[in-house]
Amino acid sequence: MMEAQAIALTYRIACPSTVLVVPAPAAPVQTDGLWQTTCLELFVRAGPEAYAEYNFSPSGAWAAYRFSGYREGMAPVPLDHTPQIEAHVAEDAVVVRARIPLPPVLPTMASLTAVIEEKDGTKSYWALAHPAGKPDFHDDACFVLELPAAKAL
Repeated sequence: MMEAQAIALTYRIACPSTVLVVPAPAAPVQTDGLWQTTCLELFVRAGPEAYAEYNFSPSGAWAAYRFSGYREGMAPVPLDHTPQIEAHVAEDAVVVRARIPLPPVLPTMASLTAVIEEKDGTKSYWALAHPAGKPDFHDDACFVLELPAAKAL
């Protein structure tokens, strides 16, 4: 059986794990609200308006949503395979590896983001780029990672 093509990501949170809120291991099921605590995210866009959001928890839980426009038309992303999420908690870092099936329409732009929660309740919002003002991972300003098509050999 041929393995499905996928997007593979590795996130490394370089912070003492004793400081972070790291959700306990859980079943690898689709779960809403993961962004309310430590969560790693991928936003992808294939055109001018529609985009998808993938959330990965260090627990192994995940979520996938599609949007027709800026925060509009939110619906679950139908996936052929469950995303694979592995987390390794070390004294000085938390590493999360995520592998998700390629979407039907290949993305051309992406944004890598993270919500990091500390045990004292502090939350920080990380992205390759932020819009002016408060953090908003759905904003066009965050989509700065260009995903060029592979060249045929």
